Amino acid sequence: MESCMDNKKEQLIEILSKFTSDASKYLPDDVYARLQEMREEEESPMACEFYDAMFKNMEMAKELDRPICQDTGILQYIIQAGTAFPLLDELEDCLREAARRATQETPLRPNVVEIFADKNTGTNMGTRIPWIDWELIPHSDEVRIYLYMAGGGCSLPGFAKVFPPLEGLDAVRRAVYDQVSTLGVNACPPLLVGIGLAGSMDVAAKLAKKAILRPIGSQNADPEGAKLEEQIEEDLNQIGIGPGGVTGRHSVMGVHIEQAGRHPASLAMGLYVSCWVHRRALIRIKADLSCEVLSHQKK
Repeated sequence: MESCMDNKKEQLIEILSKFTSDASKYLPDDVYARLQEMREEEESPMACEFYDAMFKNMEMAKELDRPICQDTGILQYIIQAGTAFPLLDELEDCLREAARRATQETPLRPNVVEIFADKNTGTNMGTRIPWIDWELIPHSDEVRIYLYMAGGGCSLPGFAKVFPPLEGLDAVRRAVYDQVSTLGVNACPPLLVGIGLAGSMDVAAKLAKKAILRPIGSQNADPEGAKLEEQIEEDLNQIGIGPGGVTGRHSVMGVHIEQAGRHPASLAMGLYVSCWVHRRALIRIKADLSCEVLSHQKK
């Protein structure tokens, strides 16, 4: 029995290691399609050159079997775990071992710097890293795992703030505009913008990250939320940051908002952006360890 469990753990580690490695080499279907649309809509010759370079870069990554971008970021896994998944107790250990193997075999650039030692671990492993976030799904025997590779430039424009509720959503709209117009160019545009709205900064920041995991083109379930997404996207595209910051028709690939109920006395927002190399991947693993990468059907 123990040998059978060990074999299943090794099989799961290999699945997750390949999943992690491939996520560094191929963009999700929706991101690739959106970049194609933006390239076709672009009128600036310089911006078109940048889009062409992006697609050439993706072709070379596929041909050479290498990551699309040298900054393969900090590995983050967001797990939606069925409580009846047979390897639930081993899943976190399997993910950490998969991240270690993928770092060596892909290879992924070591990016983890310990805060107080101020030294790179050289392994992409460190205190609480890879970051693993859990959500339990009752009465399910499968898991869905999102992987997000957060490059350093993506984090630079990120911030959280709490407003007096009387300032309303217009304050959020202005804050996003000011932050992206000031620092967005550092995050390798065109950007995907995630916004979280809640009653406290920690919840808002977590929702901002959750927002960029949504498929591009999806809308907030609340009509007012969807309207605000459209308004902020129009605001940011008027800046005309363009690909690589050389100016152009689009600053962003999209704007996604996720919300939670707030306290009567506070309106908190979190902002997180992703660069054009939006390495977000989603895999579904069933109880028998058969699996499907849902984000990369056209790889």
